[in-house]
Amino acid sequence: MNPFSSKYTLLLSLCVMIALAACDNELNMNGAANGLTFSTDTLTFDTVFTTIGSTTSKVMVYNKQNKAVKIDMVHLAGGASSPFRINVDGAKDALHQFQDIKLNARDSLFVFVEVHINPNDENMPVLVQDSIMFNVDGKRKRVLLEAYGQDVELVRSMIISQDTTLNAGKPYLVYDSITVEPDVTLTLAAGTRIYYRNNAAMIVYGNLRADGSWEQPIYMQGDRLDKINYDHPIPYKYVAGQWGGVFLLAKNGHHVLNHIDISSGTVGVYFYNEDKNATPYLEINNSRIHNFLLYNLVVVNGNVLVTNSEITNSGSYTVYLNGGEHQFYHCTIANLFSKSAGSPVSRDETPAVMLMDLNKQLPMESIFKNCVITGTAKTEFTIASKFKDLYKGDFQYNYLKRTEDSLAVYQHNRWYQEEDSLVFVREEYDYKKATYFDFTPDSLSPLRGLADPTVAEQFPLDLKGRNRLADGEPDAGAYEWYPTTAQ
Repeated sequence: MNPFSSKYTLLLSLCVMIALAACDNELNMNGAANGLTFSTDTLTFDTVFTTIGSTTSKVMVYNKQNKAVKIDMVHLAGGASSPFRINVDGAKDALHQFQDIKLNARDSLFVFVEVHINPNDENMPVLVQDSIMFNVDGKRKRVLLEAYGQDVELVRSMIISQDTTLNAGKPYLVYDSITVEPDVTLTLAAGTRIYYRNNAAMIVYGNLRADGSWEQPIYMQGDRLDKINYDHPIPYKYVAGQWGGVFLLAKNGHHVLNHIDISSGTVGVYFYNEDKNATPYLEINNSRIHNFLLYNLVVVNGNVLVTNSEITNSGSYTVYLNGGEHQFYHCTIANLFSKSAGSPVSRDETPAVMLMDLNKQLPMESIFKNCVITGTAKTEFTIASKFKDLYKGDFQYNYLKRTEDSLAVYQHNRWYQEEDSLVFVREEYDYKKATYFDFTPDSLSPLRGLADPTVAEQFPLDLKGRNRLADGEPDAGAYEWYPTTAQ
């Protein structure tokens, strides 16, 4: 055996490795531009509020060749006047021009992008565009940048001391809070949009009136319109806890909410009165209260009427009633919070609907007709009372997820069965398919044809504006099944 053979083999291997490394680091100037690839050809930002700018996004640039590439310049086509800003692998330049960048073989670099859009006093979003240009060996490649900018009315600690109307037009962006003083009415006109910063809230010691319509509902939500990355990108609008909530705290308040969509805060509507000698009133019609970290609707010592509304997905109670008279007609109350994807907390095991008659509050009376109460827990409807057989209630033609009860207050209800499936069209958020919850009854749903027609005649249109009486067999809940909704 040749004692030098192993040494020779090792030396040869080292020479090959060195040669390969030299090839990798050698600049490829022939067709180099064709070797660059990008993570996207168009980087699109969600709507950006003009006062706060965007979060930072990025474009990845890849060199998949076996030789290094020299990028002569990376720059914004719009130059220093562009609404966009870029930096390359953390490096910044006032003119957004970066020269002589060497990208090694099979390597990549980051181009970070943000956008700031000047206010334009327009009610509708405006589109701004630019391009990141890559110059290599006399050739150009580009990545298109685009963003919609929305001008807003900025609200900081607004105190409303006289009757006031917030109008449609530019959205309101609320820092801290909107506070309504006692004996004062705040009116929200049809089409009003209110976006809240983290922990911001609406606090009402007077009266709140939301005058939305089928054509122009009122929206309240958090101000983040981009996406958050958990295991995968999730739109912030689907993530609970983005803002505080709506707190109705007047002991003699009179609140009417028509066609209002409230979503993704910590608490939806918190209707609370600590004076047992007063009875405030809350009416909610044709509305949606969806996806809250704690509760969607809390009523303590007050009378409430809720019609044709969706109240869904919460980390704890979805509807909590304690003291007062409560009427619910054609409502969908469902807690599928555990299927939300991306929630910062898990749902607890409290029922979707709790009627708490143990505390010493105002006398209670509850009416639920043509409603749906369901969710992922074993029991989603509970009456907490020492004497349930004496409880003043009327529960008819509902779908209830709980053990069947023979008390006289229950008539003509459909009790949950283990074989029940496909209650709703979509019962989870599927980020891969980009489909969200849809609480319309499925074609095979036990909700179909369950409702009392005489009650349905009082609410002929469902929450999507469709005729629930068209087939003569109205469905329970806020939504009517239609053939076009079948999946």
